[in-house]
Amino acid sequence: MNKQTVLVVGLGLIGGSLAMALTRSGKYVVVGTSRRIETVEEALDAGAIARPADPNTWSEADIVMLCVSPSATVSLLRQHAAELRPGTVVTDVCGIKQAIVEECTAVCRPHGVHFVGAHPMAGKEKNGFEHADADLFRGASYILTPTDETPETAVETMRELALTLGCARVTVTTPENHDRMIAYTSQIPHVLAGAYVSSPRCAEHVGYAAGSYRDVSRVATIDEGLWSELFLLNREQLGAELDELIGNLQSYRQALSASDAEKLKELIRFGRESKQRFG
Repeated sequence: MNKQTVLVVGLGLIGGSLAMALTRSGKYVVVGTSRRIETVEEALDAGAIARPADPNTWSEADIVMLCVSPSATVSLLRQHAAELRPGTVVTDVCGIKQAIVEECTAVCRPHGVHFVGAHPMAGKEKNGFEHADADLFRGASYILTPTDETPETAVETMRELALTLGCARVTVTTPENHDRMIAYTSQIPHVLAGAYVSSPRCAEHVGYAAGSYRDVSRVATIDEGLWSELFLLNREQLGAELDELIGNLQSYRQALSASDAEKLKELIRFGRESKQRFG
């Protein structure tokens, strides 16, 4: 059986890790390209890719993985969609889905190409190929967001790829539901971490901090260019979650102002029981 050719566009942390894991599996021929030629050479030397992309690679690929920012995802697909063979599966790794899926599906449709929105739920606080890891996705969840016009064969192609990476779960949902849930599970924690370390006490925390400080502040070290783009593309869902969070914080503030010990116990108990019940 011939191996499928996977073109990985963007060999940073996520793209580089995908390339490493897929190459290690032996099930795919992985070809790579990136904005910097030095990154491609590094990936080649590390054995993450079989060869660098050339002008014919887009037309030869069975699967194209766009591992770049949301704006670059749409731009690159518009630039190369006409080169792809009908039936090619194109996917992305963007942290928001509705806007990306709508635009990319529209670009792919005239060419008979199938776009399957995806979001691998794994990462690190550090970026770049030098931090790529073939085990990054092991045990993780891989989210797929097909639409009504996405062929089941394309979804199955991506499901098999995700399981090859070592993912423990493949979650299939709508782009809209993805963005609603990601606002809560991913974007709000990043907003909270950034707001938390903006306190002037952050500069004085050494000698006073332990696990709680580390856990809450860990994801504050994000790339402002990428994450501001993600926040704005999901502004309605993120705004709604921020309103929810602010309301919950205000309940604590009011209980403190009123010296209301029973209300504080109620709030703390509800939080503890929610975490224990839902994990």
